[in-house]
Amino acid sequence: MKVTNDIIYVGVNDHQVDLFEGQYVVPNGMSYNSYVIKDEKIAVMDTVDVNFAEEWLANIAQVLDGAKPDYLIVQHMEPDHSANIYNFMKVYPDTTIVANEKTFVMMANFFREMDLEGRTLEVENGQTLSLGKHDLTFVFAPMVHWPEVMVTYDSTEKVLFSADGFGKFGANDVEEDWDDEARRYYIGIVGKYGTQVQNLLKVAATLDIQMICPLHGPILKENLGHYIEKYDIWSSYAVEKEGVMIAYTSVYGNTKKAAETLAAKLEEKGCPDVYVCDLARADMARAVENAFSYGKLVLATTTYNADIFPFMKIFIEHLTARNYQKRTIGFIENGSWAPTAARVMKGMFEDSQDITWMKNSVKIMSSLSEENLEELDQMADELCQEYIAQSDDKANKNDLTALFRLGYGLYVVTSRDGEKDNGLIVNTVTQLTDNPNRVAVNINKANYSHDIIKKTGVMNVNCLSVEAPFKVFERFGFQSGREADKFEGWNLLRADNGVAFLPKYINAFLALKVEQYVDLDTHGMFICTVTEARVMNDKETMTYTYYQKHVKPKPQTEGKKGFVCVVCGYIYEGEELPDDYICPLCKHGVADFEPI
Repeated sequence: MKVTNDIIYVGVNDHQVDLFEGQYVVPNGMSYNSYVIKDEKIAVMDTVDVNFAEEWLANIAQVLDGAKPDYLIVQHMEPDHSANIYNFMKVYPDTTIVANEKTFVMMANFFREMDLEGRTLEVENGQTLSLGKHDLTFVFAPMVHWPEVMVTYDSTEKVLFSADGFGKFGANDVEEDWDDEARRYYIGIVGKYGTQVQNLLKVAATLDIQMICPLHGPILKENLGHYIEKYDIWSSYAVEKEGVMIAYTSVYGNTKKAAETLAAKLEEKGCPDVYVCDLARADMARAVENAFSYGKLVLATTTYNADIFPFMKIFIEHLTARNYQKRTIGFIENGSWAPTAARVMKGMFEDSQDITWMKNSVKIMSSLSEENLEELDQMADELCQEYIAQSDDKANKNDLTALFRLGYGLYVVTSRDGEKDNGLIVNTVTQLTDNPNRVAVNINKANYSHDIIKKTGVMNVNCLSVEAPFKVFERFGFQSGREADKFEGWNLLRADNGVAFLPKYINAFLALKVEQYVDLDTHGMFICTVTEARVMNDKETMTYTYYQKHVKPKPQTEGKKGFVCVVCGYIYEGEELPDDYICPLCKHGVADFEPI
């Protein structure tokens, strides 16, 4: 199969395998991908599983049509991709194997009888190999998900050979949804190494990629932004699906009844999605995948031998082994004489980062009591707080405790110009009086939002919570609404004033009506009345200090000379910074730059 005129697919489909890596159910098999690049020099990219040596070598021979390969490039030494290196070298002994130092160490351990003297090319990170018109650049990707992994970029065809990255379960001759099986593959196999994947994505962002050729799954040619966005979500441990997952184990049905009762209450209160999972009967990999997809997880189990039921224990171990983080967790425990399940479960997450523990929990003594039903209702209220606040019908629109969320924080001010919604980042929102409730908002006159609000007289102030990732600041702070649609791809929610408010990453918002405008030279101050106030959740407000310490990426200044923007991290390389220089990302001036 031709990938391009010069790149030909020579991989195989495996419908014999039932458990990939001995643990992941693969009803539609697996693919082991390999590619040939035909140029003045011919390169073969990786091998396949040992059970398909003859089929793979036959595919290569057919493509080569009598020619001999010059290079075998080994990106990853896991046996499903490297098992046929020795077999290949027996057939094509004059080939040079291209790999990095760590790969060759592993190769010697896997193939102790193979003599590679004079037949290797050891490459460094960033090194380029020319095949003629094709230039291949090798980018090391340690721990994605083995230490020797590297990916290869073909700058001629603009193809990224991504090793195990962007792979999925399932053979290539079966049609199935990419997202579901790629997510299960990623969380199960690569999930622990989110930081390393994020580092690789940063490198990929500097490349012009038109096609991705992974070692498992289909070649990705269209809508690459979708696949890269998914990898960004998964590797940053961001929430992918709004809703609640309830994972339970039950011996005699009482804990199951509690889980199902909670699910019904959540649905009644407007929870957008409720996923209930019986861990004793579920595909464990699928259960783990879903736990990473949802932002809220309720664990319900019985006390068992002064511990917890085995399937729950295995489930939590799978989560913590994959760096489960940035989630809200609640507990339902059951015990006939001395319930200890909640304490044991919480203790298993002691090394997990950014876990929000629910205030409400449920302790069942054998069977559900009236008190338990009330506790489940309170738990449902807590889990649905932001969903209720987002609802036009159910929200408390006069919750003036929203004003308590104002401080020296960071906010997204949203506005609407005709049919276009807009938003920008501000850090100056102040409550002036409480009778009437008056708020002042300062906005730079150069911003598009300033003109909209001055014209329409209405805006919303969204109080960002500490959950807000850097991409929120990129979206609303590093581009102008005059050219960009800042809400592209987001589901819009609107206040009664018709202006959008953020569907996530906020703990409250205020709808404001402008009563007075004060000209402050470079800025305008809008003095406003609060017309609507909603509290979304109890997360902490994002302060400027928190943003600087925990959210804003550290600029890569090593080896560079010049100046760095303290707001967004943009680096200006040069001996002198012009007095009138404006940061191309965040639009701040020279006052917000400091020497490297």
